[in-house]
Amino acid sequence: MSKIFQALAAISILAGAVSLATQAAAAENNTPPATTATRPAANGPDQSSVPNAAPPATRTQTTGQTPPDPKVKEMNDRERSKVEHEGK
Repeated sequence: MSKIFQALAAISILAGAVSLATQAAAAENNTPPATTATRPAANGPDQSSVPNAAPPATRTQTTGQTPPDPKVKEMNDRERSKVEHEGK
């Protein structure tokens, strides 16, 4: 039984070595081409996007959030006052 185990161990070690050698050879053959990338200009364009046609936002403009339910507002106020009096 030990001879079979030794043979299997030797085969697996050899297979691993062959696999590593094949991968190393493949990596050497797949070198990337010479770099042809260009660097961006030192002073890029002032604006690359198209300006929005919408008017600028104002301080009173809403964000789309709806007012909270009165029950939720009451619960929040109650908890806020509790924190102010008792602390966290």
